[in-house]
Amino acid sequence: MTPAARRQAAIEILDHILTGEPAEKALTAWARRSRFAGSKDRAAVRDHVFAALRCLRSYAALGGGGGAGEISGSNTTGRQLMLGALRAEGVDVAEIFSGVGHAPAPLEPAEEAAISTAPQMQPTEALDIPDWLWPAFAASLGDAAEAAARALQQRAPVHLRVNQRKIDRDAAFIALSEEGILAEAHPAADTALSVTEGARKLRNSSAYLTGLVELQDAASQAVIEALPLADGQRVLDFCAGGGGKSLAIAARGNLAVFAHDIAPQRMKDLPARADRAGAAITVLAPDDVAAEAPFDLVLCDAPCSGSGSWRRAPEGKWRLTQARLDDLCQTQAQILHNASQLVAPGGTLAYATCSMLNAENGDQVAAFLAGNPDWQLQQDHGWQVHGGTDGFYVAVLSRFGDD
Repeated sequence: MTPAARRQAAIEILDHILTGEPAEKALTAWARRSRFAGSKDRAAVRDHVFAALRCLRSYAALGGGGGAGEISGSNTTGRQLMLGALRAEGVDVAEIFSGVGHAPAPLEPAEEAAISTAPQMQPTEALDIPDWLWPAFAASLGDAAEAAARALQQRAPVHLRVNQRKIDRDAAFIALSEEGILAEAHPAADTALSVTEGARKLRNSSAYLTGLVELQDAASQAVIEALPLADGQRVLDFCAGGGGKSLAIAARGNLAVFAHDIAPQRMKDLPARADRAGAAITVLAPDDVAAEAPFDLVLCDAPCSGSGSWRRAPEGKWRLTQARLDDLCQTQAQILHNASQLVAPGGTLAYATCSMLNAENGDQVAAFLAGNPDWQLQQDHGWQVHGGTDGFYVAVLSRFGDD
């Protein structure tokens, strides 16, 4: 595919997404229809689509549109987003929108007029944050709000977790470099690597396929390092999802690790991942959790807005509404309550989110402590996207009087 044909493919995929179709579904459907597209073509088209979703509002404005405060319900088109992307990248629009072969059609006079001058963007447009969310976003991040918003406009870094059950970090550097994958230590966690070259080789690398390393954001690894884990403990990952944190916990020592999720299908790949990592993890169905309780430590990586990981899943930024955020906060409160009932006397309850919003983080913990005076906060910590990781939060709680 030519560069122009890749842009046209991105336009078509974005038009599907803008009607409400999930991004991954739209990308997969295009790939199935486009058997002619090679792996580099698919990667390039995906990059174009995700860049446009990260910068939906600013690209729409640059492309002659505007008002794109959400994915669906606006008049924004994929064509406008690609026009905006080209202008943001400093690429000659006429070179891509040529109509030659499979390139986008040439600009109409109205389009030429719309992009003839620099748009006057509102601050939230330029920062690609929904208007309704900005007050809470700014209140949560303070003086760092603009830096965080700017970071969310960029592609996320690729981080790896060194599986210390099999290899140490220095040996992992060597194993990866032998396969053309270069990395450097990341300061957020002792197990964290930041890939600097060869990221697209990871999935097929021996280091990955044999469980020496796992793809995991450095802040997610730092959350696990913050937990007071010790050999012999029984540990429950209460909202396990795909099981990345369960695997990280299992690599920390001689622990009995259990994984649970309210939607068990999310954990379908965990047994194979655990086998590859050399880890023993017991997967629990929802009806089996109470029978296995109590646990020495229960981690709740609760469902959230995902605001800290919007670089990786940018459509979440535009699909979130105030009503959805309120529902998520209610769910988080219920999860905290339910999980606290599973902790053994003297045990630990850890609450985590991949959010940067106070409503989902410190406010949730404060509300739990206010309603449960027998619990106390031992420590909490937040990581922000402009600091080189995803945005994450963790609070570690224990009961008063427990040793």
